[in-house]
Amino acid sequence: MRCPHCGSLDDKVIESRTLAKGESIRRRRECNSCGYRFTSYERIEEKPFMVIKRDGRREPFDREKLERGLRRALEKRPVSQMTIENLLNEIEDDAVINGKANHEIPSVELGEMVLAKLDQVDKVAYIRFASVYRKFETVSEFMKEIDKLTNQTP
Repeated sequence: MRCPHCGSLDDKVIESRTLAKGESIRRRRECNSCGYRFTSYERIEEKPFMVIKRDGRREPFDREKLERGLRRALEKRPVSQMTIENLLNEIEDDAVINGKANHEIPSVELGEMVLAKLDQVDKVAYIRFASVYRKFETVSEFMKEIDKLTNQTP
């Protein structure tokens, strides 16, 4: 740490104290060159995980928003709370792993992850989510998606 008085990089820590429930550390230091005492603070800096929207905007990943979408798709379907919670955790974990390098993930990739998970759990929920996510406007778009599901090899 550079001494604010003389600019020397040679100092020693006299005292360390944890602050803010362990989220930062206050250190009292003494410069070995001039004897000046000063305080430094350390804290963990976490970058928020971001979602890149289709129009290029970036917004923080919102687990609650993901949960609302899943719950809406799974509404009145025979899927347990535990399964929904597991889906949420798996999707969030996969998203963080896929976007780990730069702390962001495209919303398209996130939507495809949700569809892949719903395809395994409940086909009706898959169609519901796909209709909103892919912005279906006609019955034929629904039919194409249903045909894809029924023509899949189990």
